[in-house]
Amino acid sequence: MTPHDGTRLAPSLERIERDGLVLYTDVALRESDGIVVAFSERTGGVSKPPYASLNLAAHVGDDPLAVDANRVRLLDALGCAGFADRVVTAQQVHGSVIAHAQPSDAGTGARASAGTPPFSATDAIITHVPDTPLLMMYADCVPVILVARKRVPMVAVVHAGWKGTLELLSGRTAVLLAAKAGCETSDLLAYIGPHIGGCCYEVDEPLRARFRACFVSEIGHGTRLDLGAAVNESLTAAGVEDSCISGVGVCTQHHPARFFSYRAAETTGRHGALAILNQG
Repeated sequence: MTPHDGTRLAPSLERIERDGLVLYTDVALRESDGIVVAFSERTGGVSKPPYASLNLAAHVGDDPLAVDANRVRLLDALGCAGFADRVVTAQQVHGSVIAHAQPSDAGTGARASAGTPPFSATDAIITHVPDTPLLMMYADCVPVILVARKRVPMVAVVHAGWKGTLELLSGRTAVLLAAKAGCETSDLLAYIGPHIGGCCYEVDEPLRARFRACFVSEIGHGTRLDLGAAVNESLTAAGVEDSCISGVGVCTQHHPARFFSYRAAETTGRHGALAILNQG
């Protein structure tokens, strides 16, 4: 794949159906840079209820073999099935730790059935390593993918729950990614995946007060909280251009037939955010 020619690329997510899966991906980014970014819906997999059907998480009680098969299906739909054993995952704990996946980390947590441990207590992963899919899982929390195209191409995937959002995890990851890549945060592309929206995410007043103290944007109405707006502000405050942020804009709790939602059903699966560097 030929590196991009330095022209500015506005991020754009398209909803596509492929091999029974529904994905959101940036087709133009792949064509220009060979970088794959994708968010999945819950259909098209092999898991049985309550994890039906494209559950990508190994920690929720699903059959590990089904999880492995679902991850392969996701990669296959993206034309990347050959990298199933190089997938990197994390033990997501609603924290603020950012891991940098090195070449030796390829395959960390890749196979649920093999019991290979993921990165411990990590909620964001960055990498410069080609052909190494970064995969994180969600059921209402905010998925974020970051892409550095200039200097050293790199990608990052972030799991932003309310705790990580208060810790400004998305913005901190953007700053670190830009520093590692040798570019400015204003050069980054950012993608915000499906998550529980301000229409549905009810929280208590003490938590809303903490968000009001941390963010200047309107972060919800009444008893509801808009995590996506807070994540967006975290990114722009870190220097990511608003025009370089693209979002799916769909609420997971509002659409339980399309997405896994912990608020809708505590025992459930997880959809994913995936990024792969330098794929044609």
